[in-house]
Amino acid sequence: MRSRRSVLAVPGSNPRFLEKAQTLPVDAVFLDLEDSVAPLAKQEARANVVAALREGDWTGKTRVVRVNDLTTQWTYRDVIEVVEQAGDRLDCVMLPKVQNSTEVVWLDTLLTQIEKTMGFEVGRIGIEAQIENARGLVNVDTIAGSSPRLETLVFGPADFMASVNMRTMVVGEQPPGYTEGDAYHYILMRLLMAARMHDLQVIDGPYLQIKNVEGFTRVARRAAALGFDGKWVLHPAQVDAANEVFSPSQDDYDHAELILDAYEHYTTVERRGAVMLGDEMIDEASRKMALVVAAKGRAAGLRRTSSFSPEG
Repeated sequence: MRSRRSVLAVPGSNPRFLEKAQTLPVDAVFLDLEDSVAPLAKQEARANVVAALREGDWTGKTRVVRVNDLTTQWTYRDVIEVVEQAGDRLDCVMLPKVQNSTEVVWLDTLLTQIEKTMGFEVGRIGIEAQIENARGLVNVDTIAGSSPRLETLVFGPADFMASVNMRTMVVGEQPPGYTEGDAYHYILMRLLMAARMHDLQVIDGPYLQIKNVEGFTRVARRAAALGFDGKWVLHPAQVDAANEVFSPSQDDYDHAELILDAYEHYTTVERRGAVMLGDEMIDEASRKMALVVAAKGRAAGLRRTSSFSPEG
């Protein structure tokens, strides 16, 4: 899977930001045609996004375009113009405010038609589905299984908070008066379960107080602890924190690789299924847990600093 520890949001109407985004050490960038772009600037933003994809250097980054949601008059032109003109430079299309599986199927069908028309590889462009209201969350299981193109579920906290009448104006923080537990725990776990059921990634949404890196880090750690793959970043100050929080530590990565090597040796050479690795017993469940950490470490570019030896 693509690494999405840090997902940078970039307004398609701002050429300076589009240029700056290419220099930041983020895993993924989405060029936005939706909420960050004023209605009268939509058409110009499409042209900016196409130019940025075709002329920019996005080496090492997953390239995504967020189109407008299907209740608007802009969506179909967003998809057609961007994919026809820059589909060979595009990795995914993000569809916001998804409420049911038919919306994802619509996008899948349109992408297929464009790919066939333009001679692109059919099915290469992925889809990211953003869940931003109560209806979308209730239907998230069917949404998650709606298309083989679907790669990621994304939590959209601001619209979601409004849709359930949550009494707060601070996106990402606990609502005033909520003093026990986490008001977002059910939402995050619901998205996580639907994503993992269909082998998808799941990404936490933005933290709008962009200069409060401590707050961003705290909220990011909550999502990472649950098993989320990454988080949106809105400002360069948030990038390093996201990359660090959603990467395993060097010690954890080394330990995971050690478990994988040891388990492979003991099950194939010595034909034992449960063994001791130092003071730790490892078995098939240990291998599965180690696979998760090792995959995240490899995606983050970590390199091993230790190796396994059967002699200890």
